[in-house]
Amino acid sequence: MRRIALVNQKGGVGKTTTAVNLGAALAHAGRRVVLVDLDPQGNLSTHLGVEVPGGAPSTYSVLCDGLPMEAALQPTAIEGLSVLPTNIDLSGAEMELAASFGRESILNDAVNLWAETSDADYLIFDCPPSLGLLSVNGLVAANEVFIALQTEFFALQGMSKLVEIVQLLKRRLNPDLEISGIIPCLYDSRLRLAREVLGEIRRYFPGPVFRRTVRTNVKLAEAPSYGQSIFEYAPKSPGAGDYRDLAVEVMAQEPEASVQPAPTPEAEATPAQAPAPKAETAPAQASPIAPEIEPVANAAAEVNVEIETEAKAEVHNETEVDKAAAVDVPIEDVTLTPLPKPEVSVLRADDLPALPEDAFRTSGS
Repeated sequence: MRRIALVNQKGGVGKTTTAVNLGAALAHAGRRVVLVDLDPQGNLSTHLGVEVPGGAPSTYSVLCDGLPMEAALQPTAIEGLSVLPTNIDLSGAEMELAASFGRESILNDAVNLWAETSDADYLIFDCPPSLGLLSVNGLVAANEVFIALQTEFFALQGMSKLVEIVQLLKRRLNPDLEISGIIPCLYDSRLRLAREVLGEIRRYFPGPVFRRTVRTNVKLAEAPSYGQSIFEYAPKSPGAGDYRDLAVEVMAQEPEASVQPAPTPEAEATPAQAPAPKAETAPAQASPIAPEIEPVANAAAEVNVEIETEAKAEVHNETEVDKAAAVDVPIEDVTLTPLPKPEVSVLRADDLPALPEDAFRTSGS
């Protein structure tokens, strides 16, 4: 069983969206997946349409009351996908566990006990946007770390601290822990800033940055309000395609994986074909309805010409007015200050502390 913790101490970078939709994509691919909601906001549970009333079995019950994990798991509408949900009760868990012995390993103990009889292939922890006790429990219970990053200016800030925490836990509590994937999220290829940040992300991290980026897509933002994953809400959307391709890359990391790489969107759109033999074409013939359409087309063309002429006249008049107004102003009273050309500022990988390579999974491991 692969145990993966999705982390980032920043909020709003796409962790929960990725946890839900990556888990759903893996389940649709035939894998048995369990999602663990470690965020007191409970967004992962809501995203999947699972509501947990106060006092009901949840992540809080497992951490604070010693409830067996299997007693709190709930099925979802997706075959092969289960969830350990949570609610606002979890917000007080860190204070309740502060004085507990072995508080960092409580979730790990529960997972190990459950894993003895479970047939799950993937266990994915959705960690809160902090590096507190809940995130530490998720990292100690996991053996892999996926970092979700937003392709914006502050994406790389704080990454050295996150990697430092991962290394500390690896030395003291979880020697199997390693960073095995970086997921660029909320990517907009139309923006120069996003393209440059993505390039810096690939330069900065010595570990594997997934080739598939998760693009900004409104369907991904709408799906949680319907309690569905992107594959139920908009299966043909770009967001669904991105997470489907990402799941293929994740499955390719499995030992002895035989997963074929997903074709690129360009390859899907224009499949390579042998050139067809050049056929003799008959001379074009006039359409039988052309005489009926021709007067309408001519009339439309005349209207377009009139509109263009009027627009040019308005521009000419405005220019003449500006010239006339300029004549009345003495040239010595006019000071022209050239506006500086805005430049895209990106936090460069060279400006940040180097990350230790031993914290990351290499391609050969």
